[in-house]
Amino acid sequence: MMATIKVHGSPYSTATMRVTATLCEKQLEFELLYINVRNGDHKKEPFLSHNPFGQVPAFEDGDLKLFESRAITQYINHEYADKGTKLTISESKKMAIMWMWSEVESLHFDQAASKLVWELGIKPLFGAPLDPKIVEENEAKLDSILSVYEKRLSESKYLGGECFTLVDLHHLPSLHYLMKSQIKKLFESRPYVSAWVADITARPAWAKVIAMIPN
Repeated sequence: MMATIKVHGSPYSTATMRVTATLCEKQLEFELLYINVRNGDHKKEPFLSHNPFGQVPAFEDGDLKLFESRAITQYINHEYADKGTKLTISESKKMAIMWMWSEVESLHFDQAASKLVWELGIKPLFGAPLDPKIVEENEAKLDSILSVYEKRLSESKYLGGECFTLVDLHHLPSLHYLMKSQIKKLFESRPYVSAWVADITARPAWAKVIAMIPN
């Protein structure tokens, strides 16, 4: 029997959602082991034995243990290449462009988006007050980044190329929170970005990830 895939994380966590979205795109069965981040379970044992940095998610596939969500998604796509959706591009030059935009997601988009998600998406769940200065500063950064995205998406159906890849998938968790906040105007005011968001958020695999979030 195939070893059970286990994801130690929170269904509210954007990093956990990146991993579960990839597993759903690959049509793989897995077990989501809930880590109560609100209680600080990610900062103590036994979780620290899975990720010494104390951040969700952690991942197990048989005897393989991984942390860092983007490393996990790459492993899943490579190890289970024959399953579900192909999430990378094979041809070397197109692949280089895809990985370049993957770097843009982690080094540019996520730097602003993650702070906005925390302030506008996660803090309200805890009843914590938001910091208007952080929101204003990162809204301006995201606005500039999305202008670059608008140009890219006017030339390419998806960020990484002409097909849906990990590059697009990695954006989905932050989009889930941002499109329910005041920030959605930055996406909706750009026709190509808006069409891209509508396309990728409508994927059946993403609906399965959303269904894991408790009401």
